[in-house]
Amino acid sequence: MTTRFWTVLMGAAAVVVSGCGIYSPYGAQTSGASTFSVEDFEPSHPLVSATAAQFLSEAVRDRIQRQSTLKLVEDGELEFRARVVDWEVRPVNVQGNETAGANRITVAIVVTYVNERDPSLNLERTFSRYVDLPSDQDVFSQEEAIVEELGDLLSQDVFNATLGNW
Repeated sequence: MTTRFWTVLMGAAAVVVSGCGIYSPYGAQTSGASTFSVEDFEPSHPLVSATAAQFLSEAVRDRIQRQSTLKLVEDGELEFRARVVDWEVRPVNVQGNETAGANRITVAIVVTYVNERDPSLNLERTFSRYVDLPSDQDVFSQEEAIVEELGDLLSQDVFNATLGNW
């Protein structure tokens, strides 16, 4: 009875683990890869500073390291490249006196993901996120906080679309 129980349990575990491909303990689909690389993002829009592009690439590196068992290397089996193609500031929540209650900062990046283990998972995709900043705050003096929040949002989107792909 005990032997049969363990046999059934081990068989069920094998089916569950093998049924969804190769995943890390954190749920990332790594295709069996053990390394990744993220090139510094290219600032392709005139309003994007090199510092902001660098911070966004660091956010992706940090996200992958936190949510997977992959090791960061110079030339990884999973490669991420991106261009920051849009940085737009637009007034929102216009009030009765025709002043904006906030400014919406939208950033878009075009990410190229190359999976050397499984090329069918390669992709090039645009990701866009925004944050709202009260209109009494200067966008440029708040750039670090804005980029930090956008980096967190965009890095999660990139992770979900590449390594979180069920």
